[in-house]
Amino acid sequence: MSPQIPKPIRVLLVDDHRTLLWALEQLVGREKPKMEVVGSATNRTEALELARKLSPDVIVLDLDLGEESGLDAISGLIAGSKAKLLVLTRSRDQAIHDKAAIAGARGIVDKQDTADTIAKAIEKIHQGQLWLNRVTTGRVFVELSRKSTVEEVHPEQRKISSLTSRERAVIAVMAANGKADARAVAEMLHISESTLRNHLTSIHAKLEVANRLELFIYANKHGLNQPG
Repeated sequence: MSPQIPKPIRVLLVDDHRTLLWALEQLVGREKPKMEVVGSATNRTEALELARKLSPDVIVLDLDLGEESGLDAISGLIAGSKAKLLVLTRSRDQAIHDKAAIAGARGIVDKQDTADTIAKAIEKIHQGQLWLNRVTTGRVFVELSRKSTVEEVHPEQRKISSLTSRERAVIAVMAANGKADARAVAEMLHISESTLRNHLTSIHAKLEVANRLELFIYANKHGLNQPG
C-alpha cells in the first residue's frame, strides 16, 4: 500500500499592494506540493468573502491595508473561516504585535524576513504551533488569562470586544434608526455607502449575525444601541 500524500496547505493572501501579492504567490508557489495559494485579496471585504468561500488553512495578512487596518480584520477572518492567521508587517511596535496576537494571530513575520522564514512560519502555524517571540507570547498569555474570567461571566464579551470604535458607532446609529436606508445611515456617519458596507461585513462576521434585523436585535440585547 503506497503512503498517503499529505494535502497541501491551502493559503489565502491578503495585501493591498499587488506587487507584494505577486511576490507572496511566487513564494508559496515555490513550496508546492507542500502548500498552494487558493486565493488573494486586496482589502478586508474581499478577504472576508474569500475566507468564508474558500476555507483556507492559513491566511497571510498584511497589517497595512492602505486606508484600512489589518488589525480590525483579524477576528472576522478567523471567525469566518477557522483558518490560522499569520500577520505580515514592517512595524517593530511591540504593542501592535500584542494586539494582533490577542485578536487571534498565530504568528507574526517581518516583511523583510527571508522567503524560507515566511514559508516555515506558514507551515508551523498550520501544524498548531505559534510563530511569536517570547515577549509577545508572555504578554498575550497574561492578557488572555485576565480576559478569560470576564468571558466566563459574559459569553458574548469576546465578540463585542473585537469591535472597533468605528464599528460600534455604526451599530449605534443603525440601532437607533432602524427604518433608515443605507444611504441615510452613511450620511449620518459622514461616510460613503461603500465604506458602510465594508463596516457591516466586518460587524456581521464578528458578531455572527446574518443581516440587519439580527444586528438590530443583537445591538438592543447587548447594549450596543447607544454611542460608546
